[in-house]
Amino acid sequence: MKCPHNAHVAIVDGERFILMQNTGKPFEPKLTVIEEPVLDPSNFSAGVRHQDDVGQKLGRTQLDELAHGAAVAEWLNGKAIEGDLEDILIVADPKSLGEMRNHYHAELERRLIGELDKTVTSESLEQIAKIIANA
Repeated sequence: MKCPHNAHVAIVDGERFILMQNTGKPFEPKLTVIEEPVLDPSNFSAGVRHQDDVGQKLGRTQLDELAHGAAVAEWLNGKAIEGDLEDILIVADPKSLGEMRNHYHAELERRLIGELDKTVTSESLEQIAKIIANA
């Protein structure tokens, strides 16, 4: 996957959010950590959609994880609207990515260069860069 030089990369799972930047080449990314924002996951609106009995019995309803995904999307929306993000690639576990999509602002969507549905928060920077390059 092409990741332009200086593009931001959001690495997300149900508990962590790390904002990185590609300081390498588009097809040979080199990632640098910019920040790991502390979020206040307060949007539990996903709970309405995940109230089914089957999801609760099988443990698929993790409201805290979904609220975290919503909080990340809201944070990214704010940065996109302020003009602090030009190009953004989002790499998130499938559940978080699905929830985040429900909260994307049009300005964030305009700046989105791609999404990868993978859990990579515990991987090294080099491994994440390889995953992006091979996507």
